[in-house]
Formats: sequence, structure tokens, C-alpha cells
Amino acid sequence: MRILHVFRSPVGGLFRHVRDLAQGQSDLGHDIGLFCDSSTGGANAERQLADCRAFCTAGVATRAISRLPGPSDVAVMAAVRRHAVAGTFDIIHGHGAKGGLLARLVGRKLGIPSVYSPHGGSLHYAWRSPAGAIFLGTEKFLARMGSGFVFVCDYEKQLFAAKVGLAGKPSVVAHNGLWPAEFQAVRPAAHATDLVFVGEVRHLKGIDMLLTAVREIGNITLTVVGDGPELENFTALSKSMGLAERVIFAGRLPIRQALSLGRVMVVPSRNESFPYVVLETAAAAVPMIATNVGGIPEVLPGAMLCEPNAAAIADAIRKVLAIPVLARQKAEDLSQAMHQHYSVATMAGTITNFYGTLGR
Repeated sequence: MRILHVFRSPVGGLFRHVRDLAQGQSDLGHDIGLFCDSSTGGANAERQLADCRAFCTAGVATRAISRLPGPSDVAVMAAVRRHAVAGTFDIIHGHGAKGGLLARLVGRKLGIPSVYSPHGGSLHYAWRSPAGAIFLGTEKFLARMGSGFVFVCDYEKQLFAAKVGLAGKPSVVAHNGLWPAEFQAVRPAAHATDLVFVGEVRHLKGIDMLLTAVREIGNITLTVVGDGPELENFTALSKSMGLAERVIFAGRLPIRQALSLGRVMVVPSRNESFPYVVLETAAAAVPMIATNVGGIPEVLPGAMLCEPNAAAIADAIRKVLAIPVLARQKAEDLSQAMHQHYSVATMAGTITNFYGTLGR
């Protein structure tokens, strides 16, 4: 098959998913093309897109794509249509709200099967808010188009069905996958802190709750790896809480280097879909605590989960730090157990086989 993946921003977990899926499908013998935004991601996105050209034999195309709906979408849609026609693609796979809109409208116009993966996106909104009514209303309208849905976890499928509806269309759940090299254990560096957080620094990720937990426990240290629009706010919050000597903000780092900076990973999110950081941490056999939200319980056992509040996070941290040898053994057991199911090859095979069931 000739497969075109359409998405907006070449950053974060969505971009990682698309890159892995594209390479996995290429390994299966398919011709893959990408179409995405040219105005976000900076030099890092440019390097990663350049790397994608090695396995995207149907090309990598970019142009400016706005995050919110607007008049510019007409020109973008025309560009996607021209690219799809020139590449004689057999199927268009849209990722995220904007990618899903473009893929389904272009697919319908050209008579090409199209599928949609939400990756959270509009599902973070509620119908009762003005913005939520617009985004979810658009999702509900678009659900009638396209050939089917691909979800990265059961939670996302259930949430989409409840908020939007599947419109009688077929769907498949294909959990995000990792590469074999990622299932190698990461050990803490000599200068590692007690805890490490890796992710985008923003309110949704629960960093304020983690800082509160650190203050409540006392005498423990934390490294925050990542950046984001609220980095300065959380740095200032840490100082105002008297944690400047115990909390390090290390900026953005490669995941395996980041994992070595703490003895226990904490994922204190208020909401998630199916975060790669949980998979990456589990695969690397690093002890972990995560909040019981989104698709996280589909990966982690109950002993590694807690409720999304500072008190529960603090209690979970105390328990893990009290018996570090047991925590490490549980982490190693989890890594071994998930090796086969959470692979890129399994993910790519499941999704590609699903394409084959779809008609025009």
C-alpha cells in the first residue's frame, strides 16, 4: 500500500507515534508519506523529519498549518489533496484533530479510505464549555466521514465513543509500541535525585501536585526534565515553596539520559491518553509511580498507581522509597512482561491489517 499520514505539529508523543508507525509500516514493505506543519518544532523537528526521509519513500511534505480552524485551512486542504493525488495514495491516516479533519475531508473528496486517530486532542474538552462545544461538535460532524478509527488505548476509544460516538464506523485499538533497544534497563547515575519527572512542564501534567508532595515528605530531591510554556511559573513556584535546593529543572533531554537522573519516575498527570513516557520508563525497568488516569492503568499494575492528588502521590512515594530493592524488582518484572505486546512491529502490523479491512 501507499499510505499518507497527515498531522499538524511535529512535536511530542503524537509525532513519535507517527514516526514509529511510518517506519514500522515501511519495514512491512509499504510506501509511506508524511504531511505536516512547517512552522512548529524548530530545528529538532527539522532533523527528525529529515531522518524520516530514509524510510518515507513516498516523501515528506510540510507547509504552515494553524492549530485552530480558520480560513487558511482551505489552502492547506487543497495542498493535502494535491499531494495525495500526486502520490497516488491508497489510504490517508489523520492524526490529532487537525490531521483528522484534513485526512477525512480530502479522503472523501478523492474517494480514498481514511482513518482517524484522536491522540487525546479534542477529548480533553467538555461539551459544557464553549470551546468544548465547538471542538466536540466538529468531531461529531466529522465522525460521519472517513472509513474508521484507530485508537492508541481502550480508554481513548471509550472516551471518544461517549463524547463523540463512532457513527457505526469500524475501529481498532493499537497500543503505542517501542523498539527492542528500549527494553534495556537504565540504572540511576551517581548524582541521581530521589525522584525524576519527564514531560511537558504544564498544569495538566500535575507538577504542582508533585512539588507539594516533595515539600510534604521533606528531605527528598527531584529532577524535572522537560520544558514548556509554564516552565518559568513552576520554577518560581518551586522557589516559593522553599524547594530551590531540592528541585532541579534540567531542561529537555533524551529519555534514557533523563531516566538516569532519578531513582524513581513520577508521572503525576491530571489527565492523559496513553503517554509514551510511561512505556519508556517501564521498558527501561525504572521504578515508577503514576496517577490512575487515562490509559495508564492499561500498562501499569495497581501497585504502581495512585490518585491524582498531592497527598496520594506523597504516600505512594514514601512506600516506594522505603523498599527500593522491591521497587526495582517489580520494575524489572514489568519490563519483561510487556516486551512482546508493546512493540512497534505489533503496533504497525495491527494498524496496517486494519487498513486492509476497509472499503472505499
